[in-house]
Amino acid sequence: MEEGYRDRTAFIRGAKDLAKEVKKQAGKKVGRGFDKMSDEYSKRSYTRFEEDDDDDYPVQGPDGGYYRSDSRANDDDEGAHSDSTEGHDEDDEIYEGEYQGIPRADSEKADGQLGGAVPAGAQFRDIGEQAGERRKDREELAQQYETILQECGHGRFQWTLYVVLGLALMADGVEIFVVGFVLPSAEKDMCLSEPNKSMLGLIVYLGMMVGAFVWGGLADRIGRRQTLLISLSINSVFAFFSSFVQGYSTFLFCRLLSGVGIGGSIPIVFSYYSEFLAQEKRGEHLSWLCMFWMIGGIYASAMAWAIIPHYGWSFQMGSAYQFHSWRVFVLVCAFPAVSAIAALTTMPESPRFFLENGKHDEAWMILKQVHDTNMRAKGYPERVFSVTTIKTVKPMDELVEMGDEAEAWHKRWRMKMLSLFNQVRSNFLTCFSPEYRRITFMMMAVWFSMSFSYYGLTVWFPDMIKYLQKQEYSSRTKVFIKEKVEHVTFNFTLENQVHRNGEYFNDKFMNLRMKSMVFEDSLFEECYFEDITSSNTFFRNCTFISTLFYNTDLFQYRFINCRLVNSTFLHNKEGCMLDFSDENNAYMIYFVSFLGTLAVLPGNIVSALLMDKIGRLRMLAGSSVISCISCFFLSFGSSESAMIALLCLFGGISIASWSSLDVLTVELYPSDKRTTAFGFLNAMCKLAAVLGISIFTSFVGITKAVPILFASGALAVGSYLALKLPETRGQVLQ
Repeated sequence: MEEGYRDRTAFIRGAKDLAKEVKKQAGKKVGRGFDKMSDEYSKRSYTRFEEDDDDDYPVQGPDGGYYRSDSRANDDDEGAHSDSTEGHDEDDEIYEGEYQGIPRADSEKADGQLGGAVPAGAQFRDIGEQAGERRKDREELAQQYETILQECGHGRFQWTLYVVLGLALMADGVEIFVVGFVLPSAEKDMCLSEPNKSMLGLIVYLGMMVGAFVWGGLADRIGRRQTLLISLSINSVFAFFSSFVQGYSTFLFCRLLSGVGIGGSIPIVFSYYSEFLAQEKRGEHLSWLCMFWMIGGIYASAMAWAIIPHYGWSFQMGSAYQFHSWRVFVLVCAFPAVSAIAALTTMPESPRFFLENGKHDEAWMILKQVHDTNMRAKGYPERVFSVTTIKTVKPMDELVEMGDEAEAWHKRWRMKMLSLFNQVRSNFLTCFSPEYRRITFMMMAVWFSMSFSYYGLTVWFPDMIKYLQKQEYSSRTKVFIKEKVEHVTFNFTLENQVHRNGEYFNDKFMNLRMKSMVFEDSLFEECYFEDITSSNTFFRNCTFISTLFYNTDLFQYRFINCRLVNSTFLHNKEGCMLDFSDENNAYMIYFVSFLGTLAVLPGNIVSALLMDKIGRLRMLAGSSVISCISCFFLSFGSSESAMIALLCLFGGISIASWSSLDVLTVELYPSDKRTTAFGFLNAMCKLAAVLGISIFTSFVGITKAVPILFASGALAVGSYLALKLPETRGQVLQ
């Protein structure tokens, strides 16, 4: 009996020491950090042994009798430890709050053998309890983080990051304009029909829609800086390839992937920059950051004007490969993204992201860098960063068994990707949880209405201008009826004329260009056509007798219901058989885009200066209402100059809405969901842009009333819903 009690006491003490050793070794292997589930498991296991040890077990005394001993007294007695921990140093004890690691399978098994099976319901904390603790940790972190940013100040570091992230935002602005600027030239090289041109214009928005959603979700999981570098790299690579590929399909594919890459720019840039800004600076400086989108549009317009018309910059390798000046422009438009990549490699990750993921030391080092950089620039290098510890949010990542090291790499990689996908999906679904559902749906409506009206109108304006130009051009058409021309050589440009019931005998048409020429019910006898270049030229119900066509582009589709008698076509020109718009229209496109983006500057300055004074909601709703009112002036735009003026007015007013919407989106969502929500809302923006462009342009030349009603109605709904959102001015960043 006495021997049994002795064995039981030794067994309990040995089990306690073994549990301590298992926890210590697990903590050293995994490293610093704090995992909530493992801490609960290890603490519960440790407590069980303590409770057993606290019981007073009978111990044989020196006098041969039995008494009940105090285990805590025995713990203080160095000689009372079991042989299993001989040589154990007191400095290695596990203290409360110290990282104790993730319990391994063998330790769990040993614990089950020593202490008995743990009930399944007691393995992990209730998920709701964990979420509540995380929410409390995040609130404490938000308050402390705001205090730390106040100590770091606003100075050289933030302005450097402002320029770096501005280049990334500038690349997004350039991407919007590239395809529209190259179409007048690229359509000839690639022989693009109207449906192909429409698809090329929309494919960039579709790519940006996908990119915004994907990169926004990844930025909350793998970091803002790393995700932005990946997305900009994809944009740069495929923008570079698109300048060299020859076929329409490959060019379309490259522009699609280029759009996917740049799609992550807006959601990541604003979230990234906001996490280095204190509360009183955030609204203003995020609005200043919007200016780089305008700079991107100005850069694209200026480069198009300077490069594309210079045909001498092109070269050709046979008939299969051509590199014209518009391809040089596409190449130059990749420079902002490449510059952003180079500059971003010198900047650190967001410290708020590190803190949200339990990486205290990394975040502290970055915040110290921000503080020291700003203090040195202000002339106070002696000031010391006083923060020693920062609150971190305990992560809730799922534990995924990655398999044996000897397992195939592609299987491990697939498991990692699957785990990452599940994490991003879970984060996205959280945006529709009861806590954020109302805000998310209302923000979706505001983003959609703003984008539908803005992008629809900004594309509708240039199309309306081109339509008005076409109408004016048609009004200057010269008509010739029953003219009779014999033995005449035409070697000059024939443009914008209609010839009806004419007779042409032994005439020569040589080395000339026919532009917008129509011949109806006319007779050509013994005529000679040589080296003719034509566009929008047609022959209707005409008769050709003994006529020779040599080296012309008068293809079959230009002869409508015509009769050819003893007529011959020799050495027709090769190439595209479609008609294209006038090259002079390209200059108008560059000019209109330049003025439209430049007109944004005053509105951008006003919104930046007033953002923190009147609030985000008032700025958003007020700008939307004024933009809605300005839409009704479109009915008075009956001339080219009037349409350009209205475009500038609309762009200058609406930029304040976009600035407010960007700031509001950043501040309404917590840090661990910020880029996910921003990316999803920006994807909705691009979807609305595609719908708006498709609908608005379909009414060009038909009616102005429908686009005006659509745009004003969408803006009115957006301004109304904006007032229902919570105001975020003066609040700390969640």
